[in-house]
Amino acid sequence: MESSPLTHVAELPERVAAHTDWPDWAARPLIEKLTDCGVPRPWSHQAEAAELAWSGRHVVIATGTASGKSLAYQLPVLSRLLADPKATALYLSPTKALGADQLRAVKELDLPGVRPASFDGDTPMVERDWVRAHARWIFTNPDMIHRGILPGHQRWRAFFRRLSFVVIDECHSYRGLFGSHVALLLRRLRRIAARYGANPTFVLASATVSDPAASAGRLTGLPCAGVTEDASPAGPRTIALWEPPLLPELAGENGAPVRRSAGAESARIMADLVLAGARTLAFVRSRRGAELTAMAARRHLADIDMDSAARVAAYRGGYLPEERRALETALSTGDLLAVATTNALELGVDIAGLDAVLIAGYPGTLASFWQQAGRAGRDGQGALVVFVANDDPLDTYLVHHPEAMLSRPVEATVLDPANPYVLAPQLVCAAAEQPLTEDCLPAFGGETARQVIDSLVADGHLRRRPAGWYYADVRPPHSEVDIRGSGGDKISVVEADSGRLLGTVDPDSACAVVHPGALYLHQGQSYVVDELDLDNHLALVHAESPDWTTMASTTVEITVVRTLEQRHFPAPASASAASGVRVCLGEVEVTAQVVGYLRRRPSGEVIDRVPLDLPAQSLPTRAVWYTVSDELLRSSAPGGAGLDPARIPGALHAAEHAAIGLLPLFATCDRWDIGGVSTALHADTGEATVFVHDGHPGGAGFADRGFAAVVPWLIATREAIAACECPAGCPSCVQSPKCGNGNEPLDKAGAVAVLDAVLGVLPHDVPSATPVSGTVPS
Repeated sequence: MESSPLTHVAELPERVAAHTDWPDWAARPLIEKLTDCGVPRPWSHQAEAAELAWSGRHVVIATGTASGKSLAYQLPVLSRLLADPKATALYLSPTKALGADQLRAVKELDLPGVRPASFDGDTPMVERDWVRAHARWIFTNPDMIHRGILPGHQRWRAFFRRLSFVVIDECHSYRGLFGSHVALLLRRLRRIAARYGANPTFVLASATVSDPAASAGRLTGLPCAGVTEDASPAGPRTIALWEPPLLPELAGENGAPVRRSAGAESARIMADLVLAGARTLAFVRSRRGAELTAMAARRHLADIDMDSAARVAAYRGGYLPEERRALETALSTGDLLAVATTNALELGVDIAGLDAVLIAGYPGTLASFWQQAGRAGRDGQGALVVFVANDDPLDTYLVHHPEAMLSRPVEATVLDPANPYVLAPQLVCAAAEQPLTEDCLPAFGGETARQVIDSLVADGHLRRRPAGWYYADVRPPHSEVDIRGSGGDKISVVEADSGRLLGTVDPDSACAVVHPGALYLHQGQSYVVDELDLDNHLALVHAESPDWTTMASTTVEITVVRTLEQRHFPAPASASAASGVRVCLGEVEVTAQVVGYLRRRPSGEVIDRVPLDLPAQSLPTRAVWYTVSDELLRSSAPGGAGLDPARIPGALHAAEHAAIGLLPLFATCDRWDIGGVSTALHADTGEATVFVHDGHPGGAGFADRGFAAVVPWLIATREAIAACECPAGCPSCVQSPKCGNGNEPLDKAGAVAVLDAVLGVLPHDVPSATPVSGTVPS
């Protein structure tokens, strides 16, 4: 009998609202407008956060989706703008869609003299001068602050002089490398505001995260009060965990069993929901996946109801501004009944009345999962949330361990403003805005900042003068610093025949996404890449609708540059003191090269493997790794892995893949934010080694989290492999979609044996790490 794809159902109860009175200081015209809009009284968490902000306290409000966080900052900001006709305010959001939505809400209040306006990459040049001269509440994003406002802050002096509030919306999204850049950008912003005599109050809004006050403090560099008790009403929600079925007629790489993809399964569920009249949002992990899911749902519906098929669309980053705006309008008005989207619609855009949310694949963090799930059932109505598992170790683990998703506290936000690969370019930009002085160093990291400045002086980027450090060039450096971490100019995707610009791709992912022969999707249309010109930042494509998709294959080599911390655990009863396990954290150099790609049918069947000759890319970053002594690997005594030498590479390779898949359970990261390498004998460690590394220059804190949680991480990794029902390894346990070796060799049973041996040596209460000097462990 075939098992049901439904692995778990949870019912979340209704939550009753708790109201309070409007604060005495709230502007009467604002209260009247809000009352007319259906808000007779605020919820208690809104009033608490607004009161703190009005009193000058920096505050973060961290409550659930649809809990009215916008009102918590609108109340003090708009009251101040109405009370003081010279006051100004700034609003920052991580996405243009969210900023446009919040601007629309403020404009609809139609308050006299507030003059809210957008200032982002989509703002026409002819409007920018007006915004600079007249707008009092500017809605923008970190990218525009970095590239468009701070470099020419002298032209903004009137705005900065009167700056009263800075609102940072959805601040939990500022994590990893992007978050580290934004943290330093906010320090630059505070520095320029102080230059013109302003000391604005920061008001942050966040999804539910661990210790939001500390996270907000790391982001802003300021002490922040936290408001976390959600007093908004919430209707009952049903959360279903869904594992797509195996496809017995198909086999994947090396004959492994294949499950129906999360995107394909979500398309089928979406089509059923549309036919039932349910307004549905499907979150899909990738841009291509969102396009494919929408196309598949339309295909299912076209055979039944063409009108319904026409009300399904995809929404993702990379669309042109006019395309995004049209889709947002159609979604908000209900002209679209279902949308497959990337996390571009996760954040705050007010889409009321959704009946269901599908989450195709774990979104990387519990904060994002609950943020996406919270899009269903807005306005207190009941709703359905379906988590559809990807065919990978983490998703498989979660649908069979629902407590790890539904009962575990959300993660803390991980960011590292002291990362020298982030700090150095940010300090150069800060010096270009105004010279750095001794007084400003504490805000940028104190002694760490001084060391980075010394290296910048040595490299000729800064000049030391008695008054401080000055930028050494005449050309502003801001355009060379990509705060989203991609670095360099984006690759333009152009239709060769017409010359039409279809979209853009980040340069660090171009070799994997728009390599020659790649299938590129845009607005439901498919194109095949003819040429990738990295020097001229151009990918030429032609329209084609093949019955296959592509997946790049990458080879990776890793070199240990410096070991920062290590722990050595001897094997019990071993004759050799060196026998056992060593767990390390350090700096590494990762060299990756896209060497080919797979062509697959939509079912997952592999058609062929095509070689490519593309340049290698080098990445200096941080990694966590563990080494296993040869004696422990080969010993058949109790506690040993009992592997003969021929099995060791496949066992380590399988353990590496599964470890990469499970790390997002313990670090605030995405599987695609990290990578790994395994080898039976690594040149730098002298032993069998499994590495897992950050995918960003200088690291983003993920390897550090893995090092700190190595025992529970490896326990979950071992359990995920052992619990999988496949005979010899599959995408749900040890196969990886981005393996450059075509998932060869892999030894599933060997991986369990290795992890058993390692966990048998590691104490489950691991002591504090020991700092290490030198370049590689002895």
